[in-house]
Amino acid sequence: MLVAAAVCPHPPLIVPELAGAAADELDALRDACASALAAVRAAGPEVLLVVGGADHTRRYGGRSAGSLQPWGVDVVAGRGEPVLPLSLTIGRWLLGADPGGFQSIATAAQTGECLALGEGLAAGARTALLVMADGSACLTEKAPGYLDPEAKPYQERVAAALGRADTDALAALDPEEAARLWAGGRAALQVLAGAARGVRPTGELLYDDAPYGVGYTVATWT
Repeated sequence: MLVAAAVCPHPPLIVPELAGAAADELDALRDACASALAAVRAAGPEVLLVVGGADHTRRYGGRSAGSLQPWGVDVVAGRGEPVLPLSLTIGRWLLGADPGGFQSIATAAQTGECLALGEGLAAGARTALLVMADGSACLTEKAPGYLDPEAKPYQERVAAALGRADTDALAALDPEEAARLWAGGRAALQVLAGAARGVRPTGELLYDDAPYGVGYTVATWT
């Protein structure tokens, strides 16, 4: 059963060593992520899993590591050989400790697959999820995907759904629209929607901004 969840974005620049002189610009985001994780831990889960988008759907053990070497800094989160994709690497870095496991979901996965995976992850033990999910990367002209006028309404719908813990709204996100708007976290958010089926969490939105033209949202479901 899902007892709590935190939703955080996974920009590499959240790691100060990578951000360099611009590290202070994301202090508010880092603080919001820390608050979200504190709320999840306070729920007393038996299992804490990190979920994030990647090229492929795969389960990793709780001691798996990830590296930011591809982004130019020699920072390793976790122990052992780095195998985690970016979203899970940032999740491991935020936690500062080994979780119960990591679960990637293919960013192109269809809604039914995402919902079913979420239901399976939350079955049985008191489970908490750290869901790593970037929003649209088309919110400004300097964004990675350039400016798309449909990106802001999309991002507002996602933020509202997270703030209300609205599983139906997350389940209704269209994979094709998300792909067009460079919204890399859509699949992971739909895993969360599946995990929360049958429970009625309370949502709280802790952060919602787009400092680099990419939607970064932090929320808790408890």
